[in-house]
Amino acid sequence: MERYGIVQLSTGEMLRAAVAAGTPVGLKAKEIMASGGLVPDDVVVGIISDRIDQPDAKNGFILDGFPRTVPQAEALDELLRQKHLKLDAVIELRVNESALLSRVETRVAQMRERGEEVRLDDTPEVLTKRLASYRSQTEPLIHYYSERRKLSTIDGMMAIDEVTRAVHRQLLALGAVEPKTHGKGTAKGTSKSAAKAAPAKKGAAKAKTAKKSAKTAKKPAKSAKKAAKKAAKKTVKKVAKKTAGKAVKKGAKKAAKKVTKKRAKR
Repeated sequence: MERYGIVQLSTGEMLRAAVAAGTPVGLKAKEIMASGGLVPDDVVVGIISDRIDQPDAKNGFILDGFPRTVPQAEALDELLRQKHLKLDAVIELRVNESALLSRVETRVAQMRERGEEVRLDDTPEVLTKRLASYRSQTEPLIHYYSERRKLSTIDGMMAIDEVTRAVHRQLLALGAVEPKTHGKGTAKGTSKSAAKAAPAKKGAAKAKTAKKSAKTAKKPAKSAKKAAKKAAKKTVKKVAKKTAGKAVKKGAKKAAKKVTKKRAKR
């Protein structure tokens, strides 16, 4: 989790902390958890709502073990909407049920050998009940999140390192994390929007510069037009003068010719 600068929020751990603290929520959840049942949605959603408001969750968070039902997913959607947050991705770790039972049996046996206390909700009997609950209540979430294009499925039977790499690749592909950043979720989305806004601003500046250049270009064009007009005027004046000069000369020549002819007649 340090890699992304986000926190992992396990509903199980949050509830167990409440049980250990003997809070009203904890006492309410204790009996249900011991029997492998599901804690009421309003209790879980309330705990999550308080937890994601804490400072360490401001860059994003991973909900581990929640939601477990479609109504919980809908409640989560509503909670995130109210907090102006968005869900980036849902990862399904697909595993073999008999392998799961075998792992729990091994873990329980090892804990007893070491003289450690076995958790009430971590036994093969409780897991069998949970798997039945999963099939009837949690499995429909696969369709729920697939429809919303949020679901990615990963083979949970691979080695831990391989599963970690596969999860990272999926998050990168979904755009939920940046290749060289620690931010996630909403904070990342905001910075991405800001990055998108920056080129747009640059474009506006370019457009402004282009406008200015066009204005500057317009000026020489105006000057050239004025100069051409002036030159044309001068030329016309010159031509007119020349023509007038020619006409006067011609007229004078003609008049002189007439006078000479008249004198010769005399």
